[in-house]
Amino acid sequence: MNAALLLLLAYSVGLVGLGLWIGRRVESSSTFFVAGRTLGPGLLFATLLAANIGAGSTVGAAGLGYRDGLAAWWWVGSAGIGTLALALWVGPSIWRIARERELYTVGDYLEVRYGSSVRAIVAALLWLATLAILAGQLIAAAWVLNVVAGLPKWLGCLAAGGVMTAYFASGGLLTSAWVNLVQLVVLLAGFALALPVALHGAGGWETVVAAAPADNPDWFAFGRSGASGWTWIFLLAPAFIVSPGLLQKVYGARDEVTVRRAGVACAVALLLFAFVPPLLGMTARAIAPDLANPELALPIVLIDGLPLFLGALALAAVFSAEISSADAILFMLATSLSEDLWRRFVRPEATDRQVLRMARLAAFGGGALGIALALALPSVVGALAIFYTLLSVSLFVPLIAGLYSRRPGSVSALAAIAAGVLTVLIAKVAAIPSSGLYSPYVLGLAASALAYGFVSFVEPAIRRSRTRSSRPRGGPPPPGPPPRGRR
Repeated sequence: MNAALLLLLAYSVGLVGLGLWIGRRVESSSTFFVAGRTLGPGLLFATLLAANIGAGSTVGAAGLGYRDGLAAWWWVGSAGIGTLALALWVGPSIWRIARERELYTVGDYLEVRYGSSVRAIVAALLWLATLAILAGQLIAAAWVLNVVAGLPKWLGCLAAGGVMTAYFASGGLLTSAWVNLVQLVVLLAGFALALPVALHGAGGWETVVAAAPADNPDWFAFGRSGASGWTWIFLLAPAFIVSPGLLQKVYGARDEVTVRRAGVACAVALLLFAFVPPLLGMTARAIAPDLANPELALPIVLIDGLPLFLGALALAAVFSAEISSADAILFMLATSLSEDLWRRFVRPEATDRQVLRMARLAAFGGGALGIALALALPSVVGALAIFYTLLSVSLFVPLIAGLYSRRPGSVSALAAIAAGVLTVLIAKVAAIPSSGLYSPYVLGLAASALAYGFVSFVEPAIRRSRTRSSRPRGGPPPPGPPPRGRR
């Protein structure tokens, strides 16, 4: 057993142990879902950044750098732009609503704003889509273990999924926030040291320039809009503004100032970090110019391009990135199933303890399904693209518009969701390229916005017609969500 694998094993055991120790304090659904709304700027920054730097931001972005060059910055850079909008625009607004209404999930907000039908459809749709991004994180962790120890993909996915599920299920957001803080220290230290040493070991920047692929003259073009480039903004920025996992972490902040400070710090960190994985991927081309799988670029450069101890630390950083993002995704799965679907539609009378138990069971179930899907999907970026596309076209328009306009209701939201998802499916069937200004996710966002705007003009008349036929004028409004169980 090599030293790098021993370090990863010891590190994984430490993460699980820390999670189980903190999890002993979690005895209510409020603590599990929103950490009792006690997170300060430091912990919120750590858990947001750790959630944002995952498989796509490391293994995926390095693979794009290996293939496409410097324009791969836009994969993580677009996430940073979206996070900045979350910090200064959407985050404080939705935090106020969550605090006033005691909301735990984005589904809670959707029901308050649009009704139970929108909540149910979005929860079911995103639950399925979220499995894809969880699978992407586990695939990336499996590639690390494959390069380090030669573990087959199935065993790597099982190991990474087991570590993540064990510590998250014990304590939810509170556990994740503290474990993410440890992961973030390892992650940032590992990457900060790895890039300059790897560049030096590969022969310097001149060697990287000489290794540029002859068939890609834009390899050093930062602002290109081909396979990688600025058009990633349309896919990734909206997803990072309205991601349920990030918004529910924002719910856990102790005040609005915390949301802004932690969010802006996270955005700045992402915009700077966005250079690191593409540069490591470009360095990997100088070390291993003929990789069949570009997503092996990062693990290979860390093993072959760094001294033993530093390579092991950097691999632990990559493993941290995948696991910390995976637990954020499992957070979405567990809270959505237990709160948005089970408690709301199956057991409205459930007590707080029963909801907490169901959330933990949902975490175990989501982890198992994510592992199974990881074995079926071939690549990290492909898995993540499924999630980001569905998240953007189904949730972005209803959530953002709902914060600032009271006129549209459930019919407008459902029309926006249907138009966005159907447009993406049609574009995929028509084989429209997945990058560029007219990509499926851009067309889906445009269709969602148009449908929402059009239906919002006719919906008031529909509501008036329904009201006249169902109850006398001035009668009581329909009931909202049922009260939560005993806290």
